[in-house]
Amino acid sequence: MEEWKMPYADVILPLPVKRTFTYHVPKDLAGIIAIGKRVRVPLGLTRNYTAIVARLHDEEPEFETKDIAEVIDDKPVVTEIQLKHWQWIANYYMCPIGDVLKAAMPSGLKQDDSYRPKTETCVTLALAFHNLHGMKTVQSILKGSKAQLRVFNTVIRLQEWDKVLCRDSQAPKEVTKEDVLNNATATTATLKKLVDSGYLKTYNRTIARNKDSASPCTENINKLNDNQEKAYHDILKQMESHSVTLLYGVTSSGKTEIYIHLIQKTIDEGKQVLYLLPEIALTVQITERLHRVFGNRLGIYHSKIVDAERVEMWQKQLSDSPYDIILGVRSSCFLPFHRLGLVIIDEEHETSFKQQEPAPRYHARSAAIMLAHYHGAKTLLGTATPSMETYFNAANGKYGLACLTKRYKDIKLPEIKVIDIQDRMKRKLMEGPFSPELIEAVRDALDNGNQAILFQNRRGYVPIVECDKCGWVPRCTNCDVSLTLHKRSGLLTCHYCGAVYKLPDNCPECGSKGIKGKGFGTEKIEDITATLFPDAHIARMDLDTTRTRSAYERIINDFSGEKTNILIGTQMVSKGLDFGKVSVVGILNADTMLNYPDFRAYEQAFTMMAQVSGRAGRKDRQGLVILQTRSPESPVIRQLSGNDFKSFYHSLLEERRLFRYPPFTHIIYIYIRHKKEMIAETAADSMATSLKNILGDRVLGPDKPSVARIKQMAIRKIMLKLENGINLDKVRDCLHKEESRIMQQQRFATVQVIFDVDPL
Repeated sequence: MEEWKMPYADVILPLPVKRTFTYHVPKDLAGIIAIGKRVRVPLGLTRNYTAIVARLHDEEPEFETKDIAEVIDDKPVVTEIQLKHWQWIANYYMCPIGDVLKAAMPSGLKQDDSYRPKTETCVTLALAFHNLHGMKTVQSILKGSKAQLRVFNTVIRLQEWDKVLCRDSQAPKEVTKEDVLNNATATTATLKKLVDSGYLKTYNRTIARNKDSASPCTENINKLNDNQEKAYHDILKQMESHSVTLLYGVTSSGKTEIYIHLIQKTIDEGKQVLYLLPEIALTVQITERLHRVFGNRLGIYHSKIVDAERVEMWQKQLSDSPYDIILGVRSSCFLPFHRLGLVIIDEEHETSFKQQEPAPRYHARSAAIMLAHYHGAKTLLGTATPSMETYFNAANGKYGLACLTKRYKDIKLPEIKVIDIQDRMKRKLMEGPFSPELIEAVRDALDNGNQAILFQNRRGYVPIVECDKCGWVPRCTNCDVSLTLHKRSGLLTCHYCGAVYKLPDNCPECGSKGIKGKGFGTEKIEDITATLFPDAHIARMDLDTTRTRSAYERIINDFSGEKTNILIGTQMVSKGLDFGKVSVVGILNADTMLNYPDFRAYEQAFTMMAQVSGRAGRKDRQGLVILQTRSPESPVIRQLSGNDFKSFYHSLLEERRLFRYPPFTHIIYIYIRHKKEMIAETAADSMATSLKNILGDRVLGPDKPSVARIKQMAIRKIMLKLENGINLDKVRDCLHKEESRIMQQQRFATVQVIFDVDPL
C-alpha cells in the first residue's frame, strides 16, 4: 500500500530530551498514522508515553526499533507549522524539544485519557411518540398526574413539535434538562418517572466550557482621531515593506483603538489575529473592549483558565470554525492557526514576555515574530517605551516605525516632580516612605474625588530583617538570599523557593531581642497608607494578592469602578492598565530599581517608572507623578522627569556599544548547577576554559551570580557576548558539544547545564 513507503516515524516525547525518537510503523497503522497525530509508544521496559508524530520516512535506523502501539487521533492535533515553530524554539533557545512540547500543549492533550469533555443532559420524546397519535395517547395516560403531564407538554413545546409535524424535514430542537425543569417548574424526580415509563428519554451532548453567544458589533468601533488615523495609515504603509513594525505611542494615546481597526481589517480579509499581552491582569480590561466589538469571534487564552478550557480552545482552533482573534499571554503563541494574518504584541518591552523557569526559556516576542513569519503574517509591536533592541531595529530600518506622539484629546503627559528623600530624611520630614509632597498630593486627589496609585517594587511587609546589635540577617537554608517578612502570616518567606520560617524572638547570633525589619514592602506600605488616609478605601496588587484569576479581576474592577481609591502595587500596576480617575502616581523609591546589578537595570527602571507614571491623568486632565529618590541628579531621573525617551535611548545606546551589550551583541548565559559547590565550580571552570580556547574573549567568567544558591543547588554563571553577524548555529553546536563533554565525565554526571539565550 502507498503509506507503507514510510515505515518509520520520528516522534516527540514529553521528556527533557534534545532529540526525537524513531519507531517502526506496523502495517495495520500505515494508513492511519500522520504527522501531528498523537501516538502511544513504549519506552524502556515498562513505560508507555503519548508522543507527537514529527516525521514519517523510510530511513532504516542502525538500531532495532520498537513498534508504535496505537494511533490516538483521527485528525492531527498539531499542525506542521507548529512543529516547525517548536523546532525553531528548541534550536534558538537551546532546550530539549520535549520541553517545548510540554510548554506548548495543554495537559489534557499531552495525556490522551486526562481530558474529559463537558456535557449537559438533554431531553426528548421517546422515538415511539414522534407522531401526533403517540403524543395524544401519552397525554391521555398522564391526565391523573398533573406534574408529569406538565413536564411532557413542556418538552413538546420547547422542542417545537408543532413545526416538526408540519415539516417532515425539520428536526426537533435540542432542549436541556435544566430548561425543561425550569419551564415546567418541576423536580428531577418527576422527570425520572417519565423516563422510566418510556415516554421521554435523556442523553448527553458535549458543550464548550467557554460559551459565548454574543454577536460581533462593528458599530462599537470608535472613529480614530486625526493623530490615530495618521498612525494607522503609517502602519499599513510600513507593513508593505516590513514584516515587523513598531508603533511607538506615548501612554494614553489610544493605541488600542488603532489595534481594533487593524484587527477588523485583518478579519475582513479572512485572516486571523493573535493579540499578545504580557500579563493576565491586562486581559481583564482589554477583553471587555474587544468583546464589545468582536463578540464570539474572540477567544481568551492564558494559564488561569482551567486546562479543559484550554483543550477545547486548542480543538476549536483546529476546527473549521476557529476563533478569528486570540487574546492571551505568552503561551498563546503555541496555539494552532490556519490563516494567521496579524500578530499584535502590546507592551512589547515587558520582561514578562520572557519565560524564566522552567525551560523553554523563550521570549514570546521573538517566538511570536517567528510564528508570524512561518504564516506569512505581519507583526505589530506596540509600546510607549520600546526595548533597546526593538527601537534600534526600527531606527535602523530593519523594522517599520510609526509614531503616535500625542495623548488622546491632546491631554498633556503627566508632570513628574522629583523629590530628594535623602534631604527630607535629614530634615526628619518623612512619614515612613512618604514625603510631605506625596502625602499632600494624595490627599488633594482624594479630596477632589480622584484616585492615586502608589508604586513599590517590593512585596511582603519588610524586605530585610536584621539584628540591630550584631547585624545578623535571617537567610534561606535552601537559597543564598535573605528572607522577607510577611505580616499576614507572621512568617519569613523565601521568594525564590517559597520556604517559610518562624521569626525568632531572639537573635541566634548574639541573643539580642533587637530584631527589626528594614525597608518597606507593599504590605507595610498598605498599613502606613491606612494610617495616613484613614477614610480611604485601599487595595494592594502584588503576587501575594493575585494568586487566582478572580483576584486579578476583583482588584482591577473595584479600582475601575471607584470602590477603592488608592491602589498599592508592584510592577503589576505599571503594565498598561487604564484607569480614568487616577490623578496622582507615587513612585516611593526609584533607587531600588536603578541600583540592581544588571546591565538592563537602567532600561528596566526607566521603562517601569515611565509606564507607571503614564497611569496618571489619562482622561481629561494632566496628572501628577511624585518620584522619590536619593539620586535626583541621576541622568536617568532627569530624562524620565522630562519624558525624554529618545535622549535616554541614545545615551544608553552609547554605553551598550562601548561595553558590547545588546543590541550590538547576543548574550547567552550558561548556568552550571550542582548540590556540591566544589563540583559546580570545577565543572564551570572546565567548561569556561575550553570555551575560551574556541571563542576567546567572547567568554566571561565563570563567576557567582547575584543569587549563587537556589533550592540547595550551587550555581556558577558563564557569560557569552557574541557579536552581531557571528554564525550562531556554529556557536550553538560548540556549546552542545561542550555540554556533552562535561556530562560524559563521571564526576560531573549529575551536573545541570542550563542555557539562557537573550536573558533579561
